[in-house]
Amino acid sequence: MIADAATGVALALRGEGDPYALSGMLRHDDALTPAAVRVLGADALAPYAVEPRTAPAGVDDEAVVRQALMAYPPGDGASEVSLWSYRGLVEAAHAFLPGGGRPWPPAPEAGTAWVGESPWPKLSHRVSQLAALALPGLAPGLAEQLAARTDDLSRGFVRAVRRRDWPQAAGVGRWLARLPDVPPTLGLDSGLAFVHQMGGADPRVALHVAAARRFYGRGG
Repeated sequence: MIADAATGVALALRGEGDPYALSGMLRHDDALTPAAVRVLGADALAPYAVEPRTAPAGVDDEAVVRQALMAYPPGDGASEVSLWSYRGLVEAAHAFLPGGGRPWPPAPEAGTAWVGESPWPKLSHRVSQLAALALPGLAPGLAEQLAARTDDLSRGFVRAVRRRDWPQAAGVGRWLARLPDVPPTLGLDSGLAFVHQMGGADPRVALHVAAARRFYGRGG
């Protein structure tokens, strides 16, 4: 289910397939839907970030996201990745869904100390897990902190490519597409195109590269 949903998001970002509707891919009455939305995070709503919006989100999509947020809030002792992922979905819901006059669950506090403290391999791994937050306008504080470590993330991208870790390479590359001052010597565009060529059979890899292209014009 998650793979199919990720493929649907990637198709929508590439302008292919039918008009996107989250509730059309993931039914409200399917017991697995909340978990799938929680795993996709903000990417479940990524096609609604495309301007101009060709298919506005509807109340059915709102119901699907509310169901996921209610079913899988981060618990006590949740990791920073879990906190940020949940926060990103809340932010995306505020930005892209109608709301219907009902408040969304509060976004949990999520720290950024790890951005400055983590050695670059660990930073790159964690950033790749949070690739869905690299949507325009989401997590501005996190993006600001990551901008100070562009060189380290570039090292992480190269390392992931050399190790043929396509999901990590795609996730880090997607964040680099959003960040300023990426070293021209990195060859990010050709690097992302290569990642897609080699690892694009993985729906999450295809999604990350499609997002980098659609929102930031990187990756060919």
